[in-house]
Amino acid sequence: MKRKDFGCGPGCPVEVTLDLIDGKWKGVILFHLQDGTCRFGELKRKMPRITQRMLTKQLRALEDDGLIIRKVYPEVPPRVEYTLSEMGVRLRPVIDVLKAWGEDYRARQVSAAA
Repeated sequence: MKRKDFGCGPGCPVEVTLDLIDGKWKGVILFHLQDGTCRFGELKRKMPRITQRMLTKQLRALEDDGLIIRKVYPEVPPRVEYTLSEMGVRLRPVIDVLKAWGEDYRARQVSAAA
């Protein structure tokens, strides 16, 4: 059957979800925030290959999409914390399945190379 027969034409739920977690970093950010609230520097340390500019861009996009909450404390220097929103928490099963699939895929690649 064609994909559209399953109700997955333009704007389908799968497309909507993938648009929200697209790219290399959004899913990784959501994964790290599953452990709880993080400050910008903590996220940067957990993802050393992401640039500061890209992390800022991805955090803003996730906030704009309602998946994370950004809380700014009126301190000097400013303290900013990020946490999953209710909608972000609802993505936990998706992120967990992606993690499990990635672990399995990586293990299979290592086995095949051996």
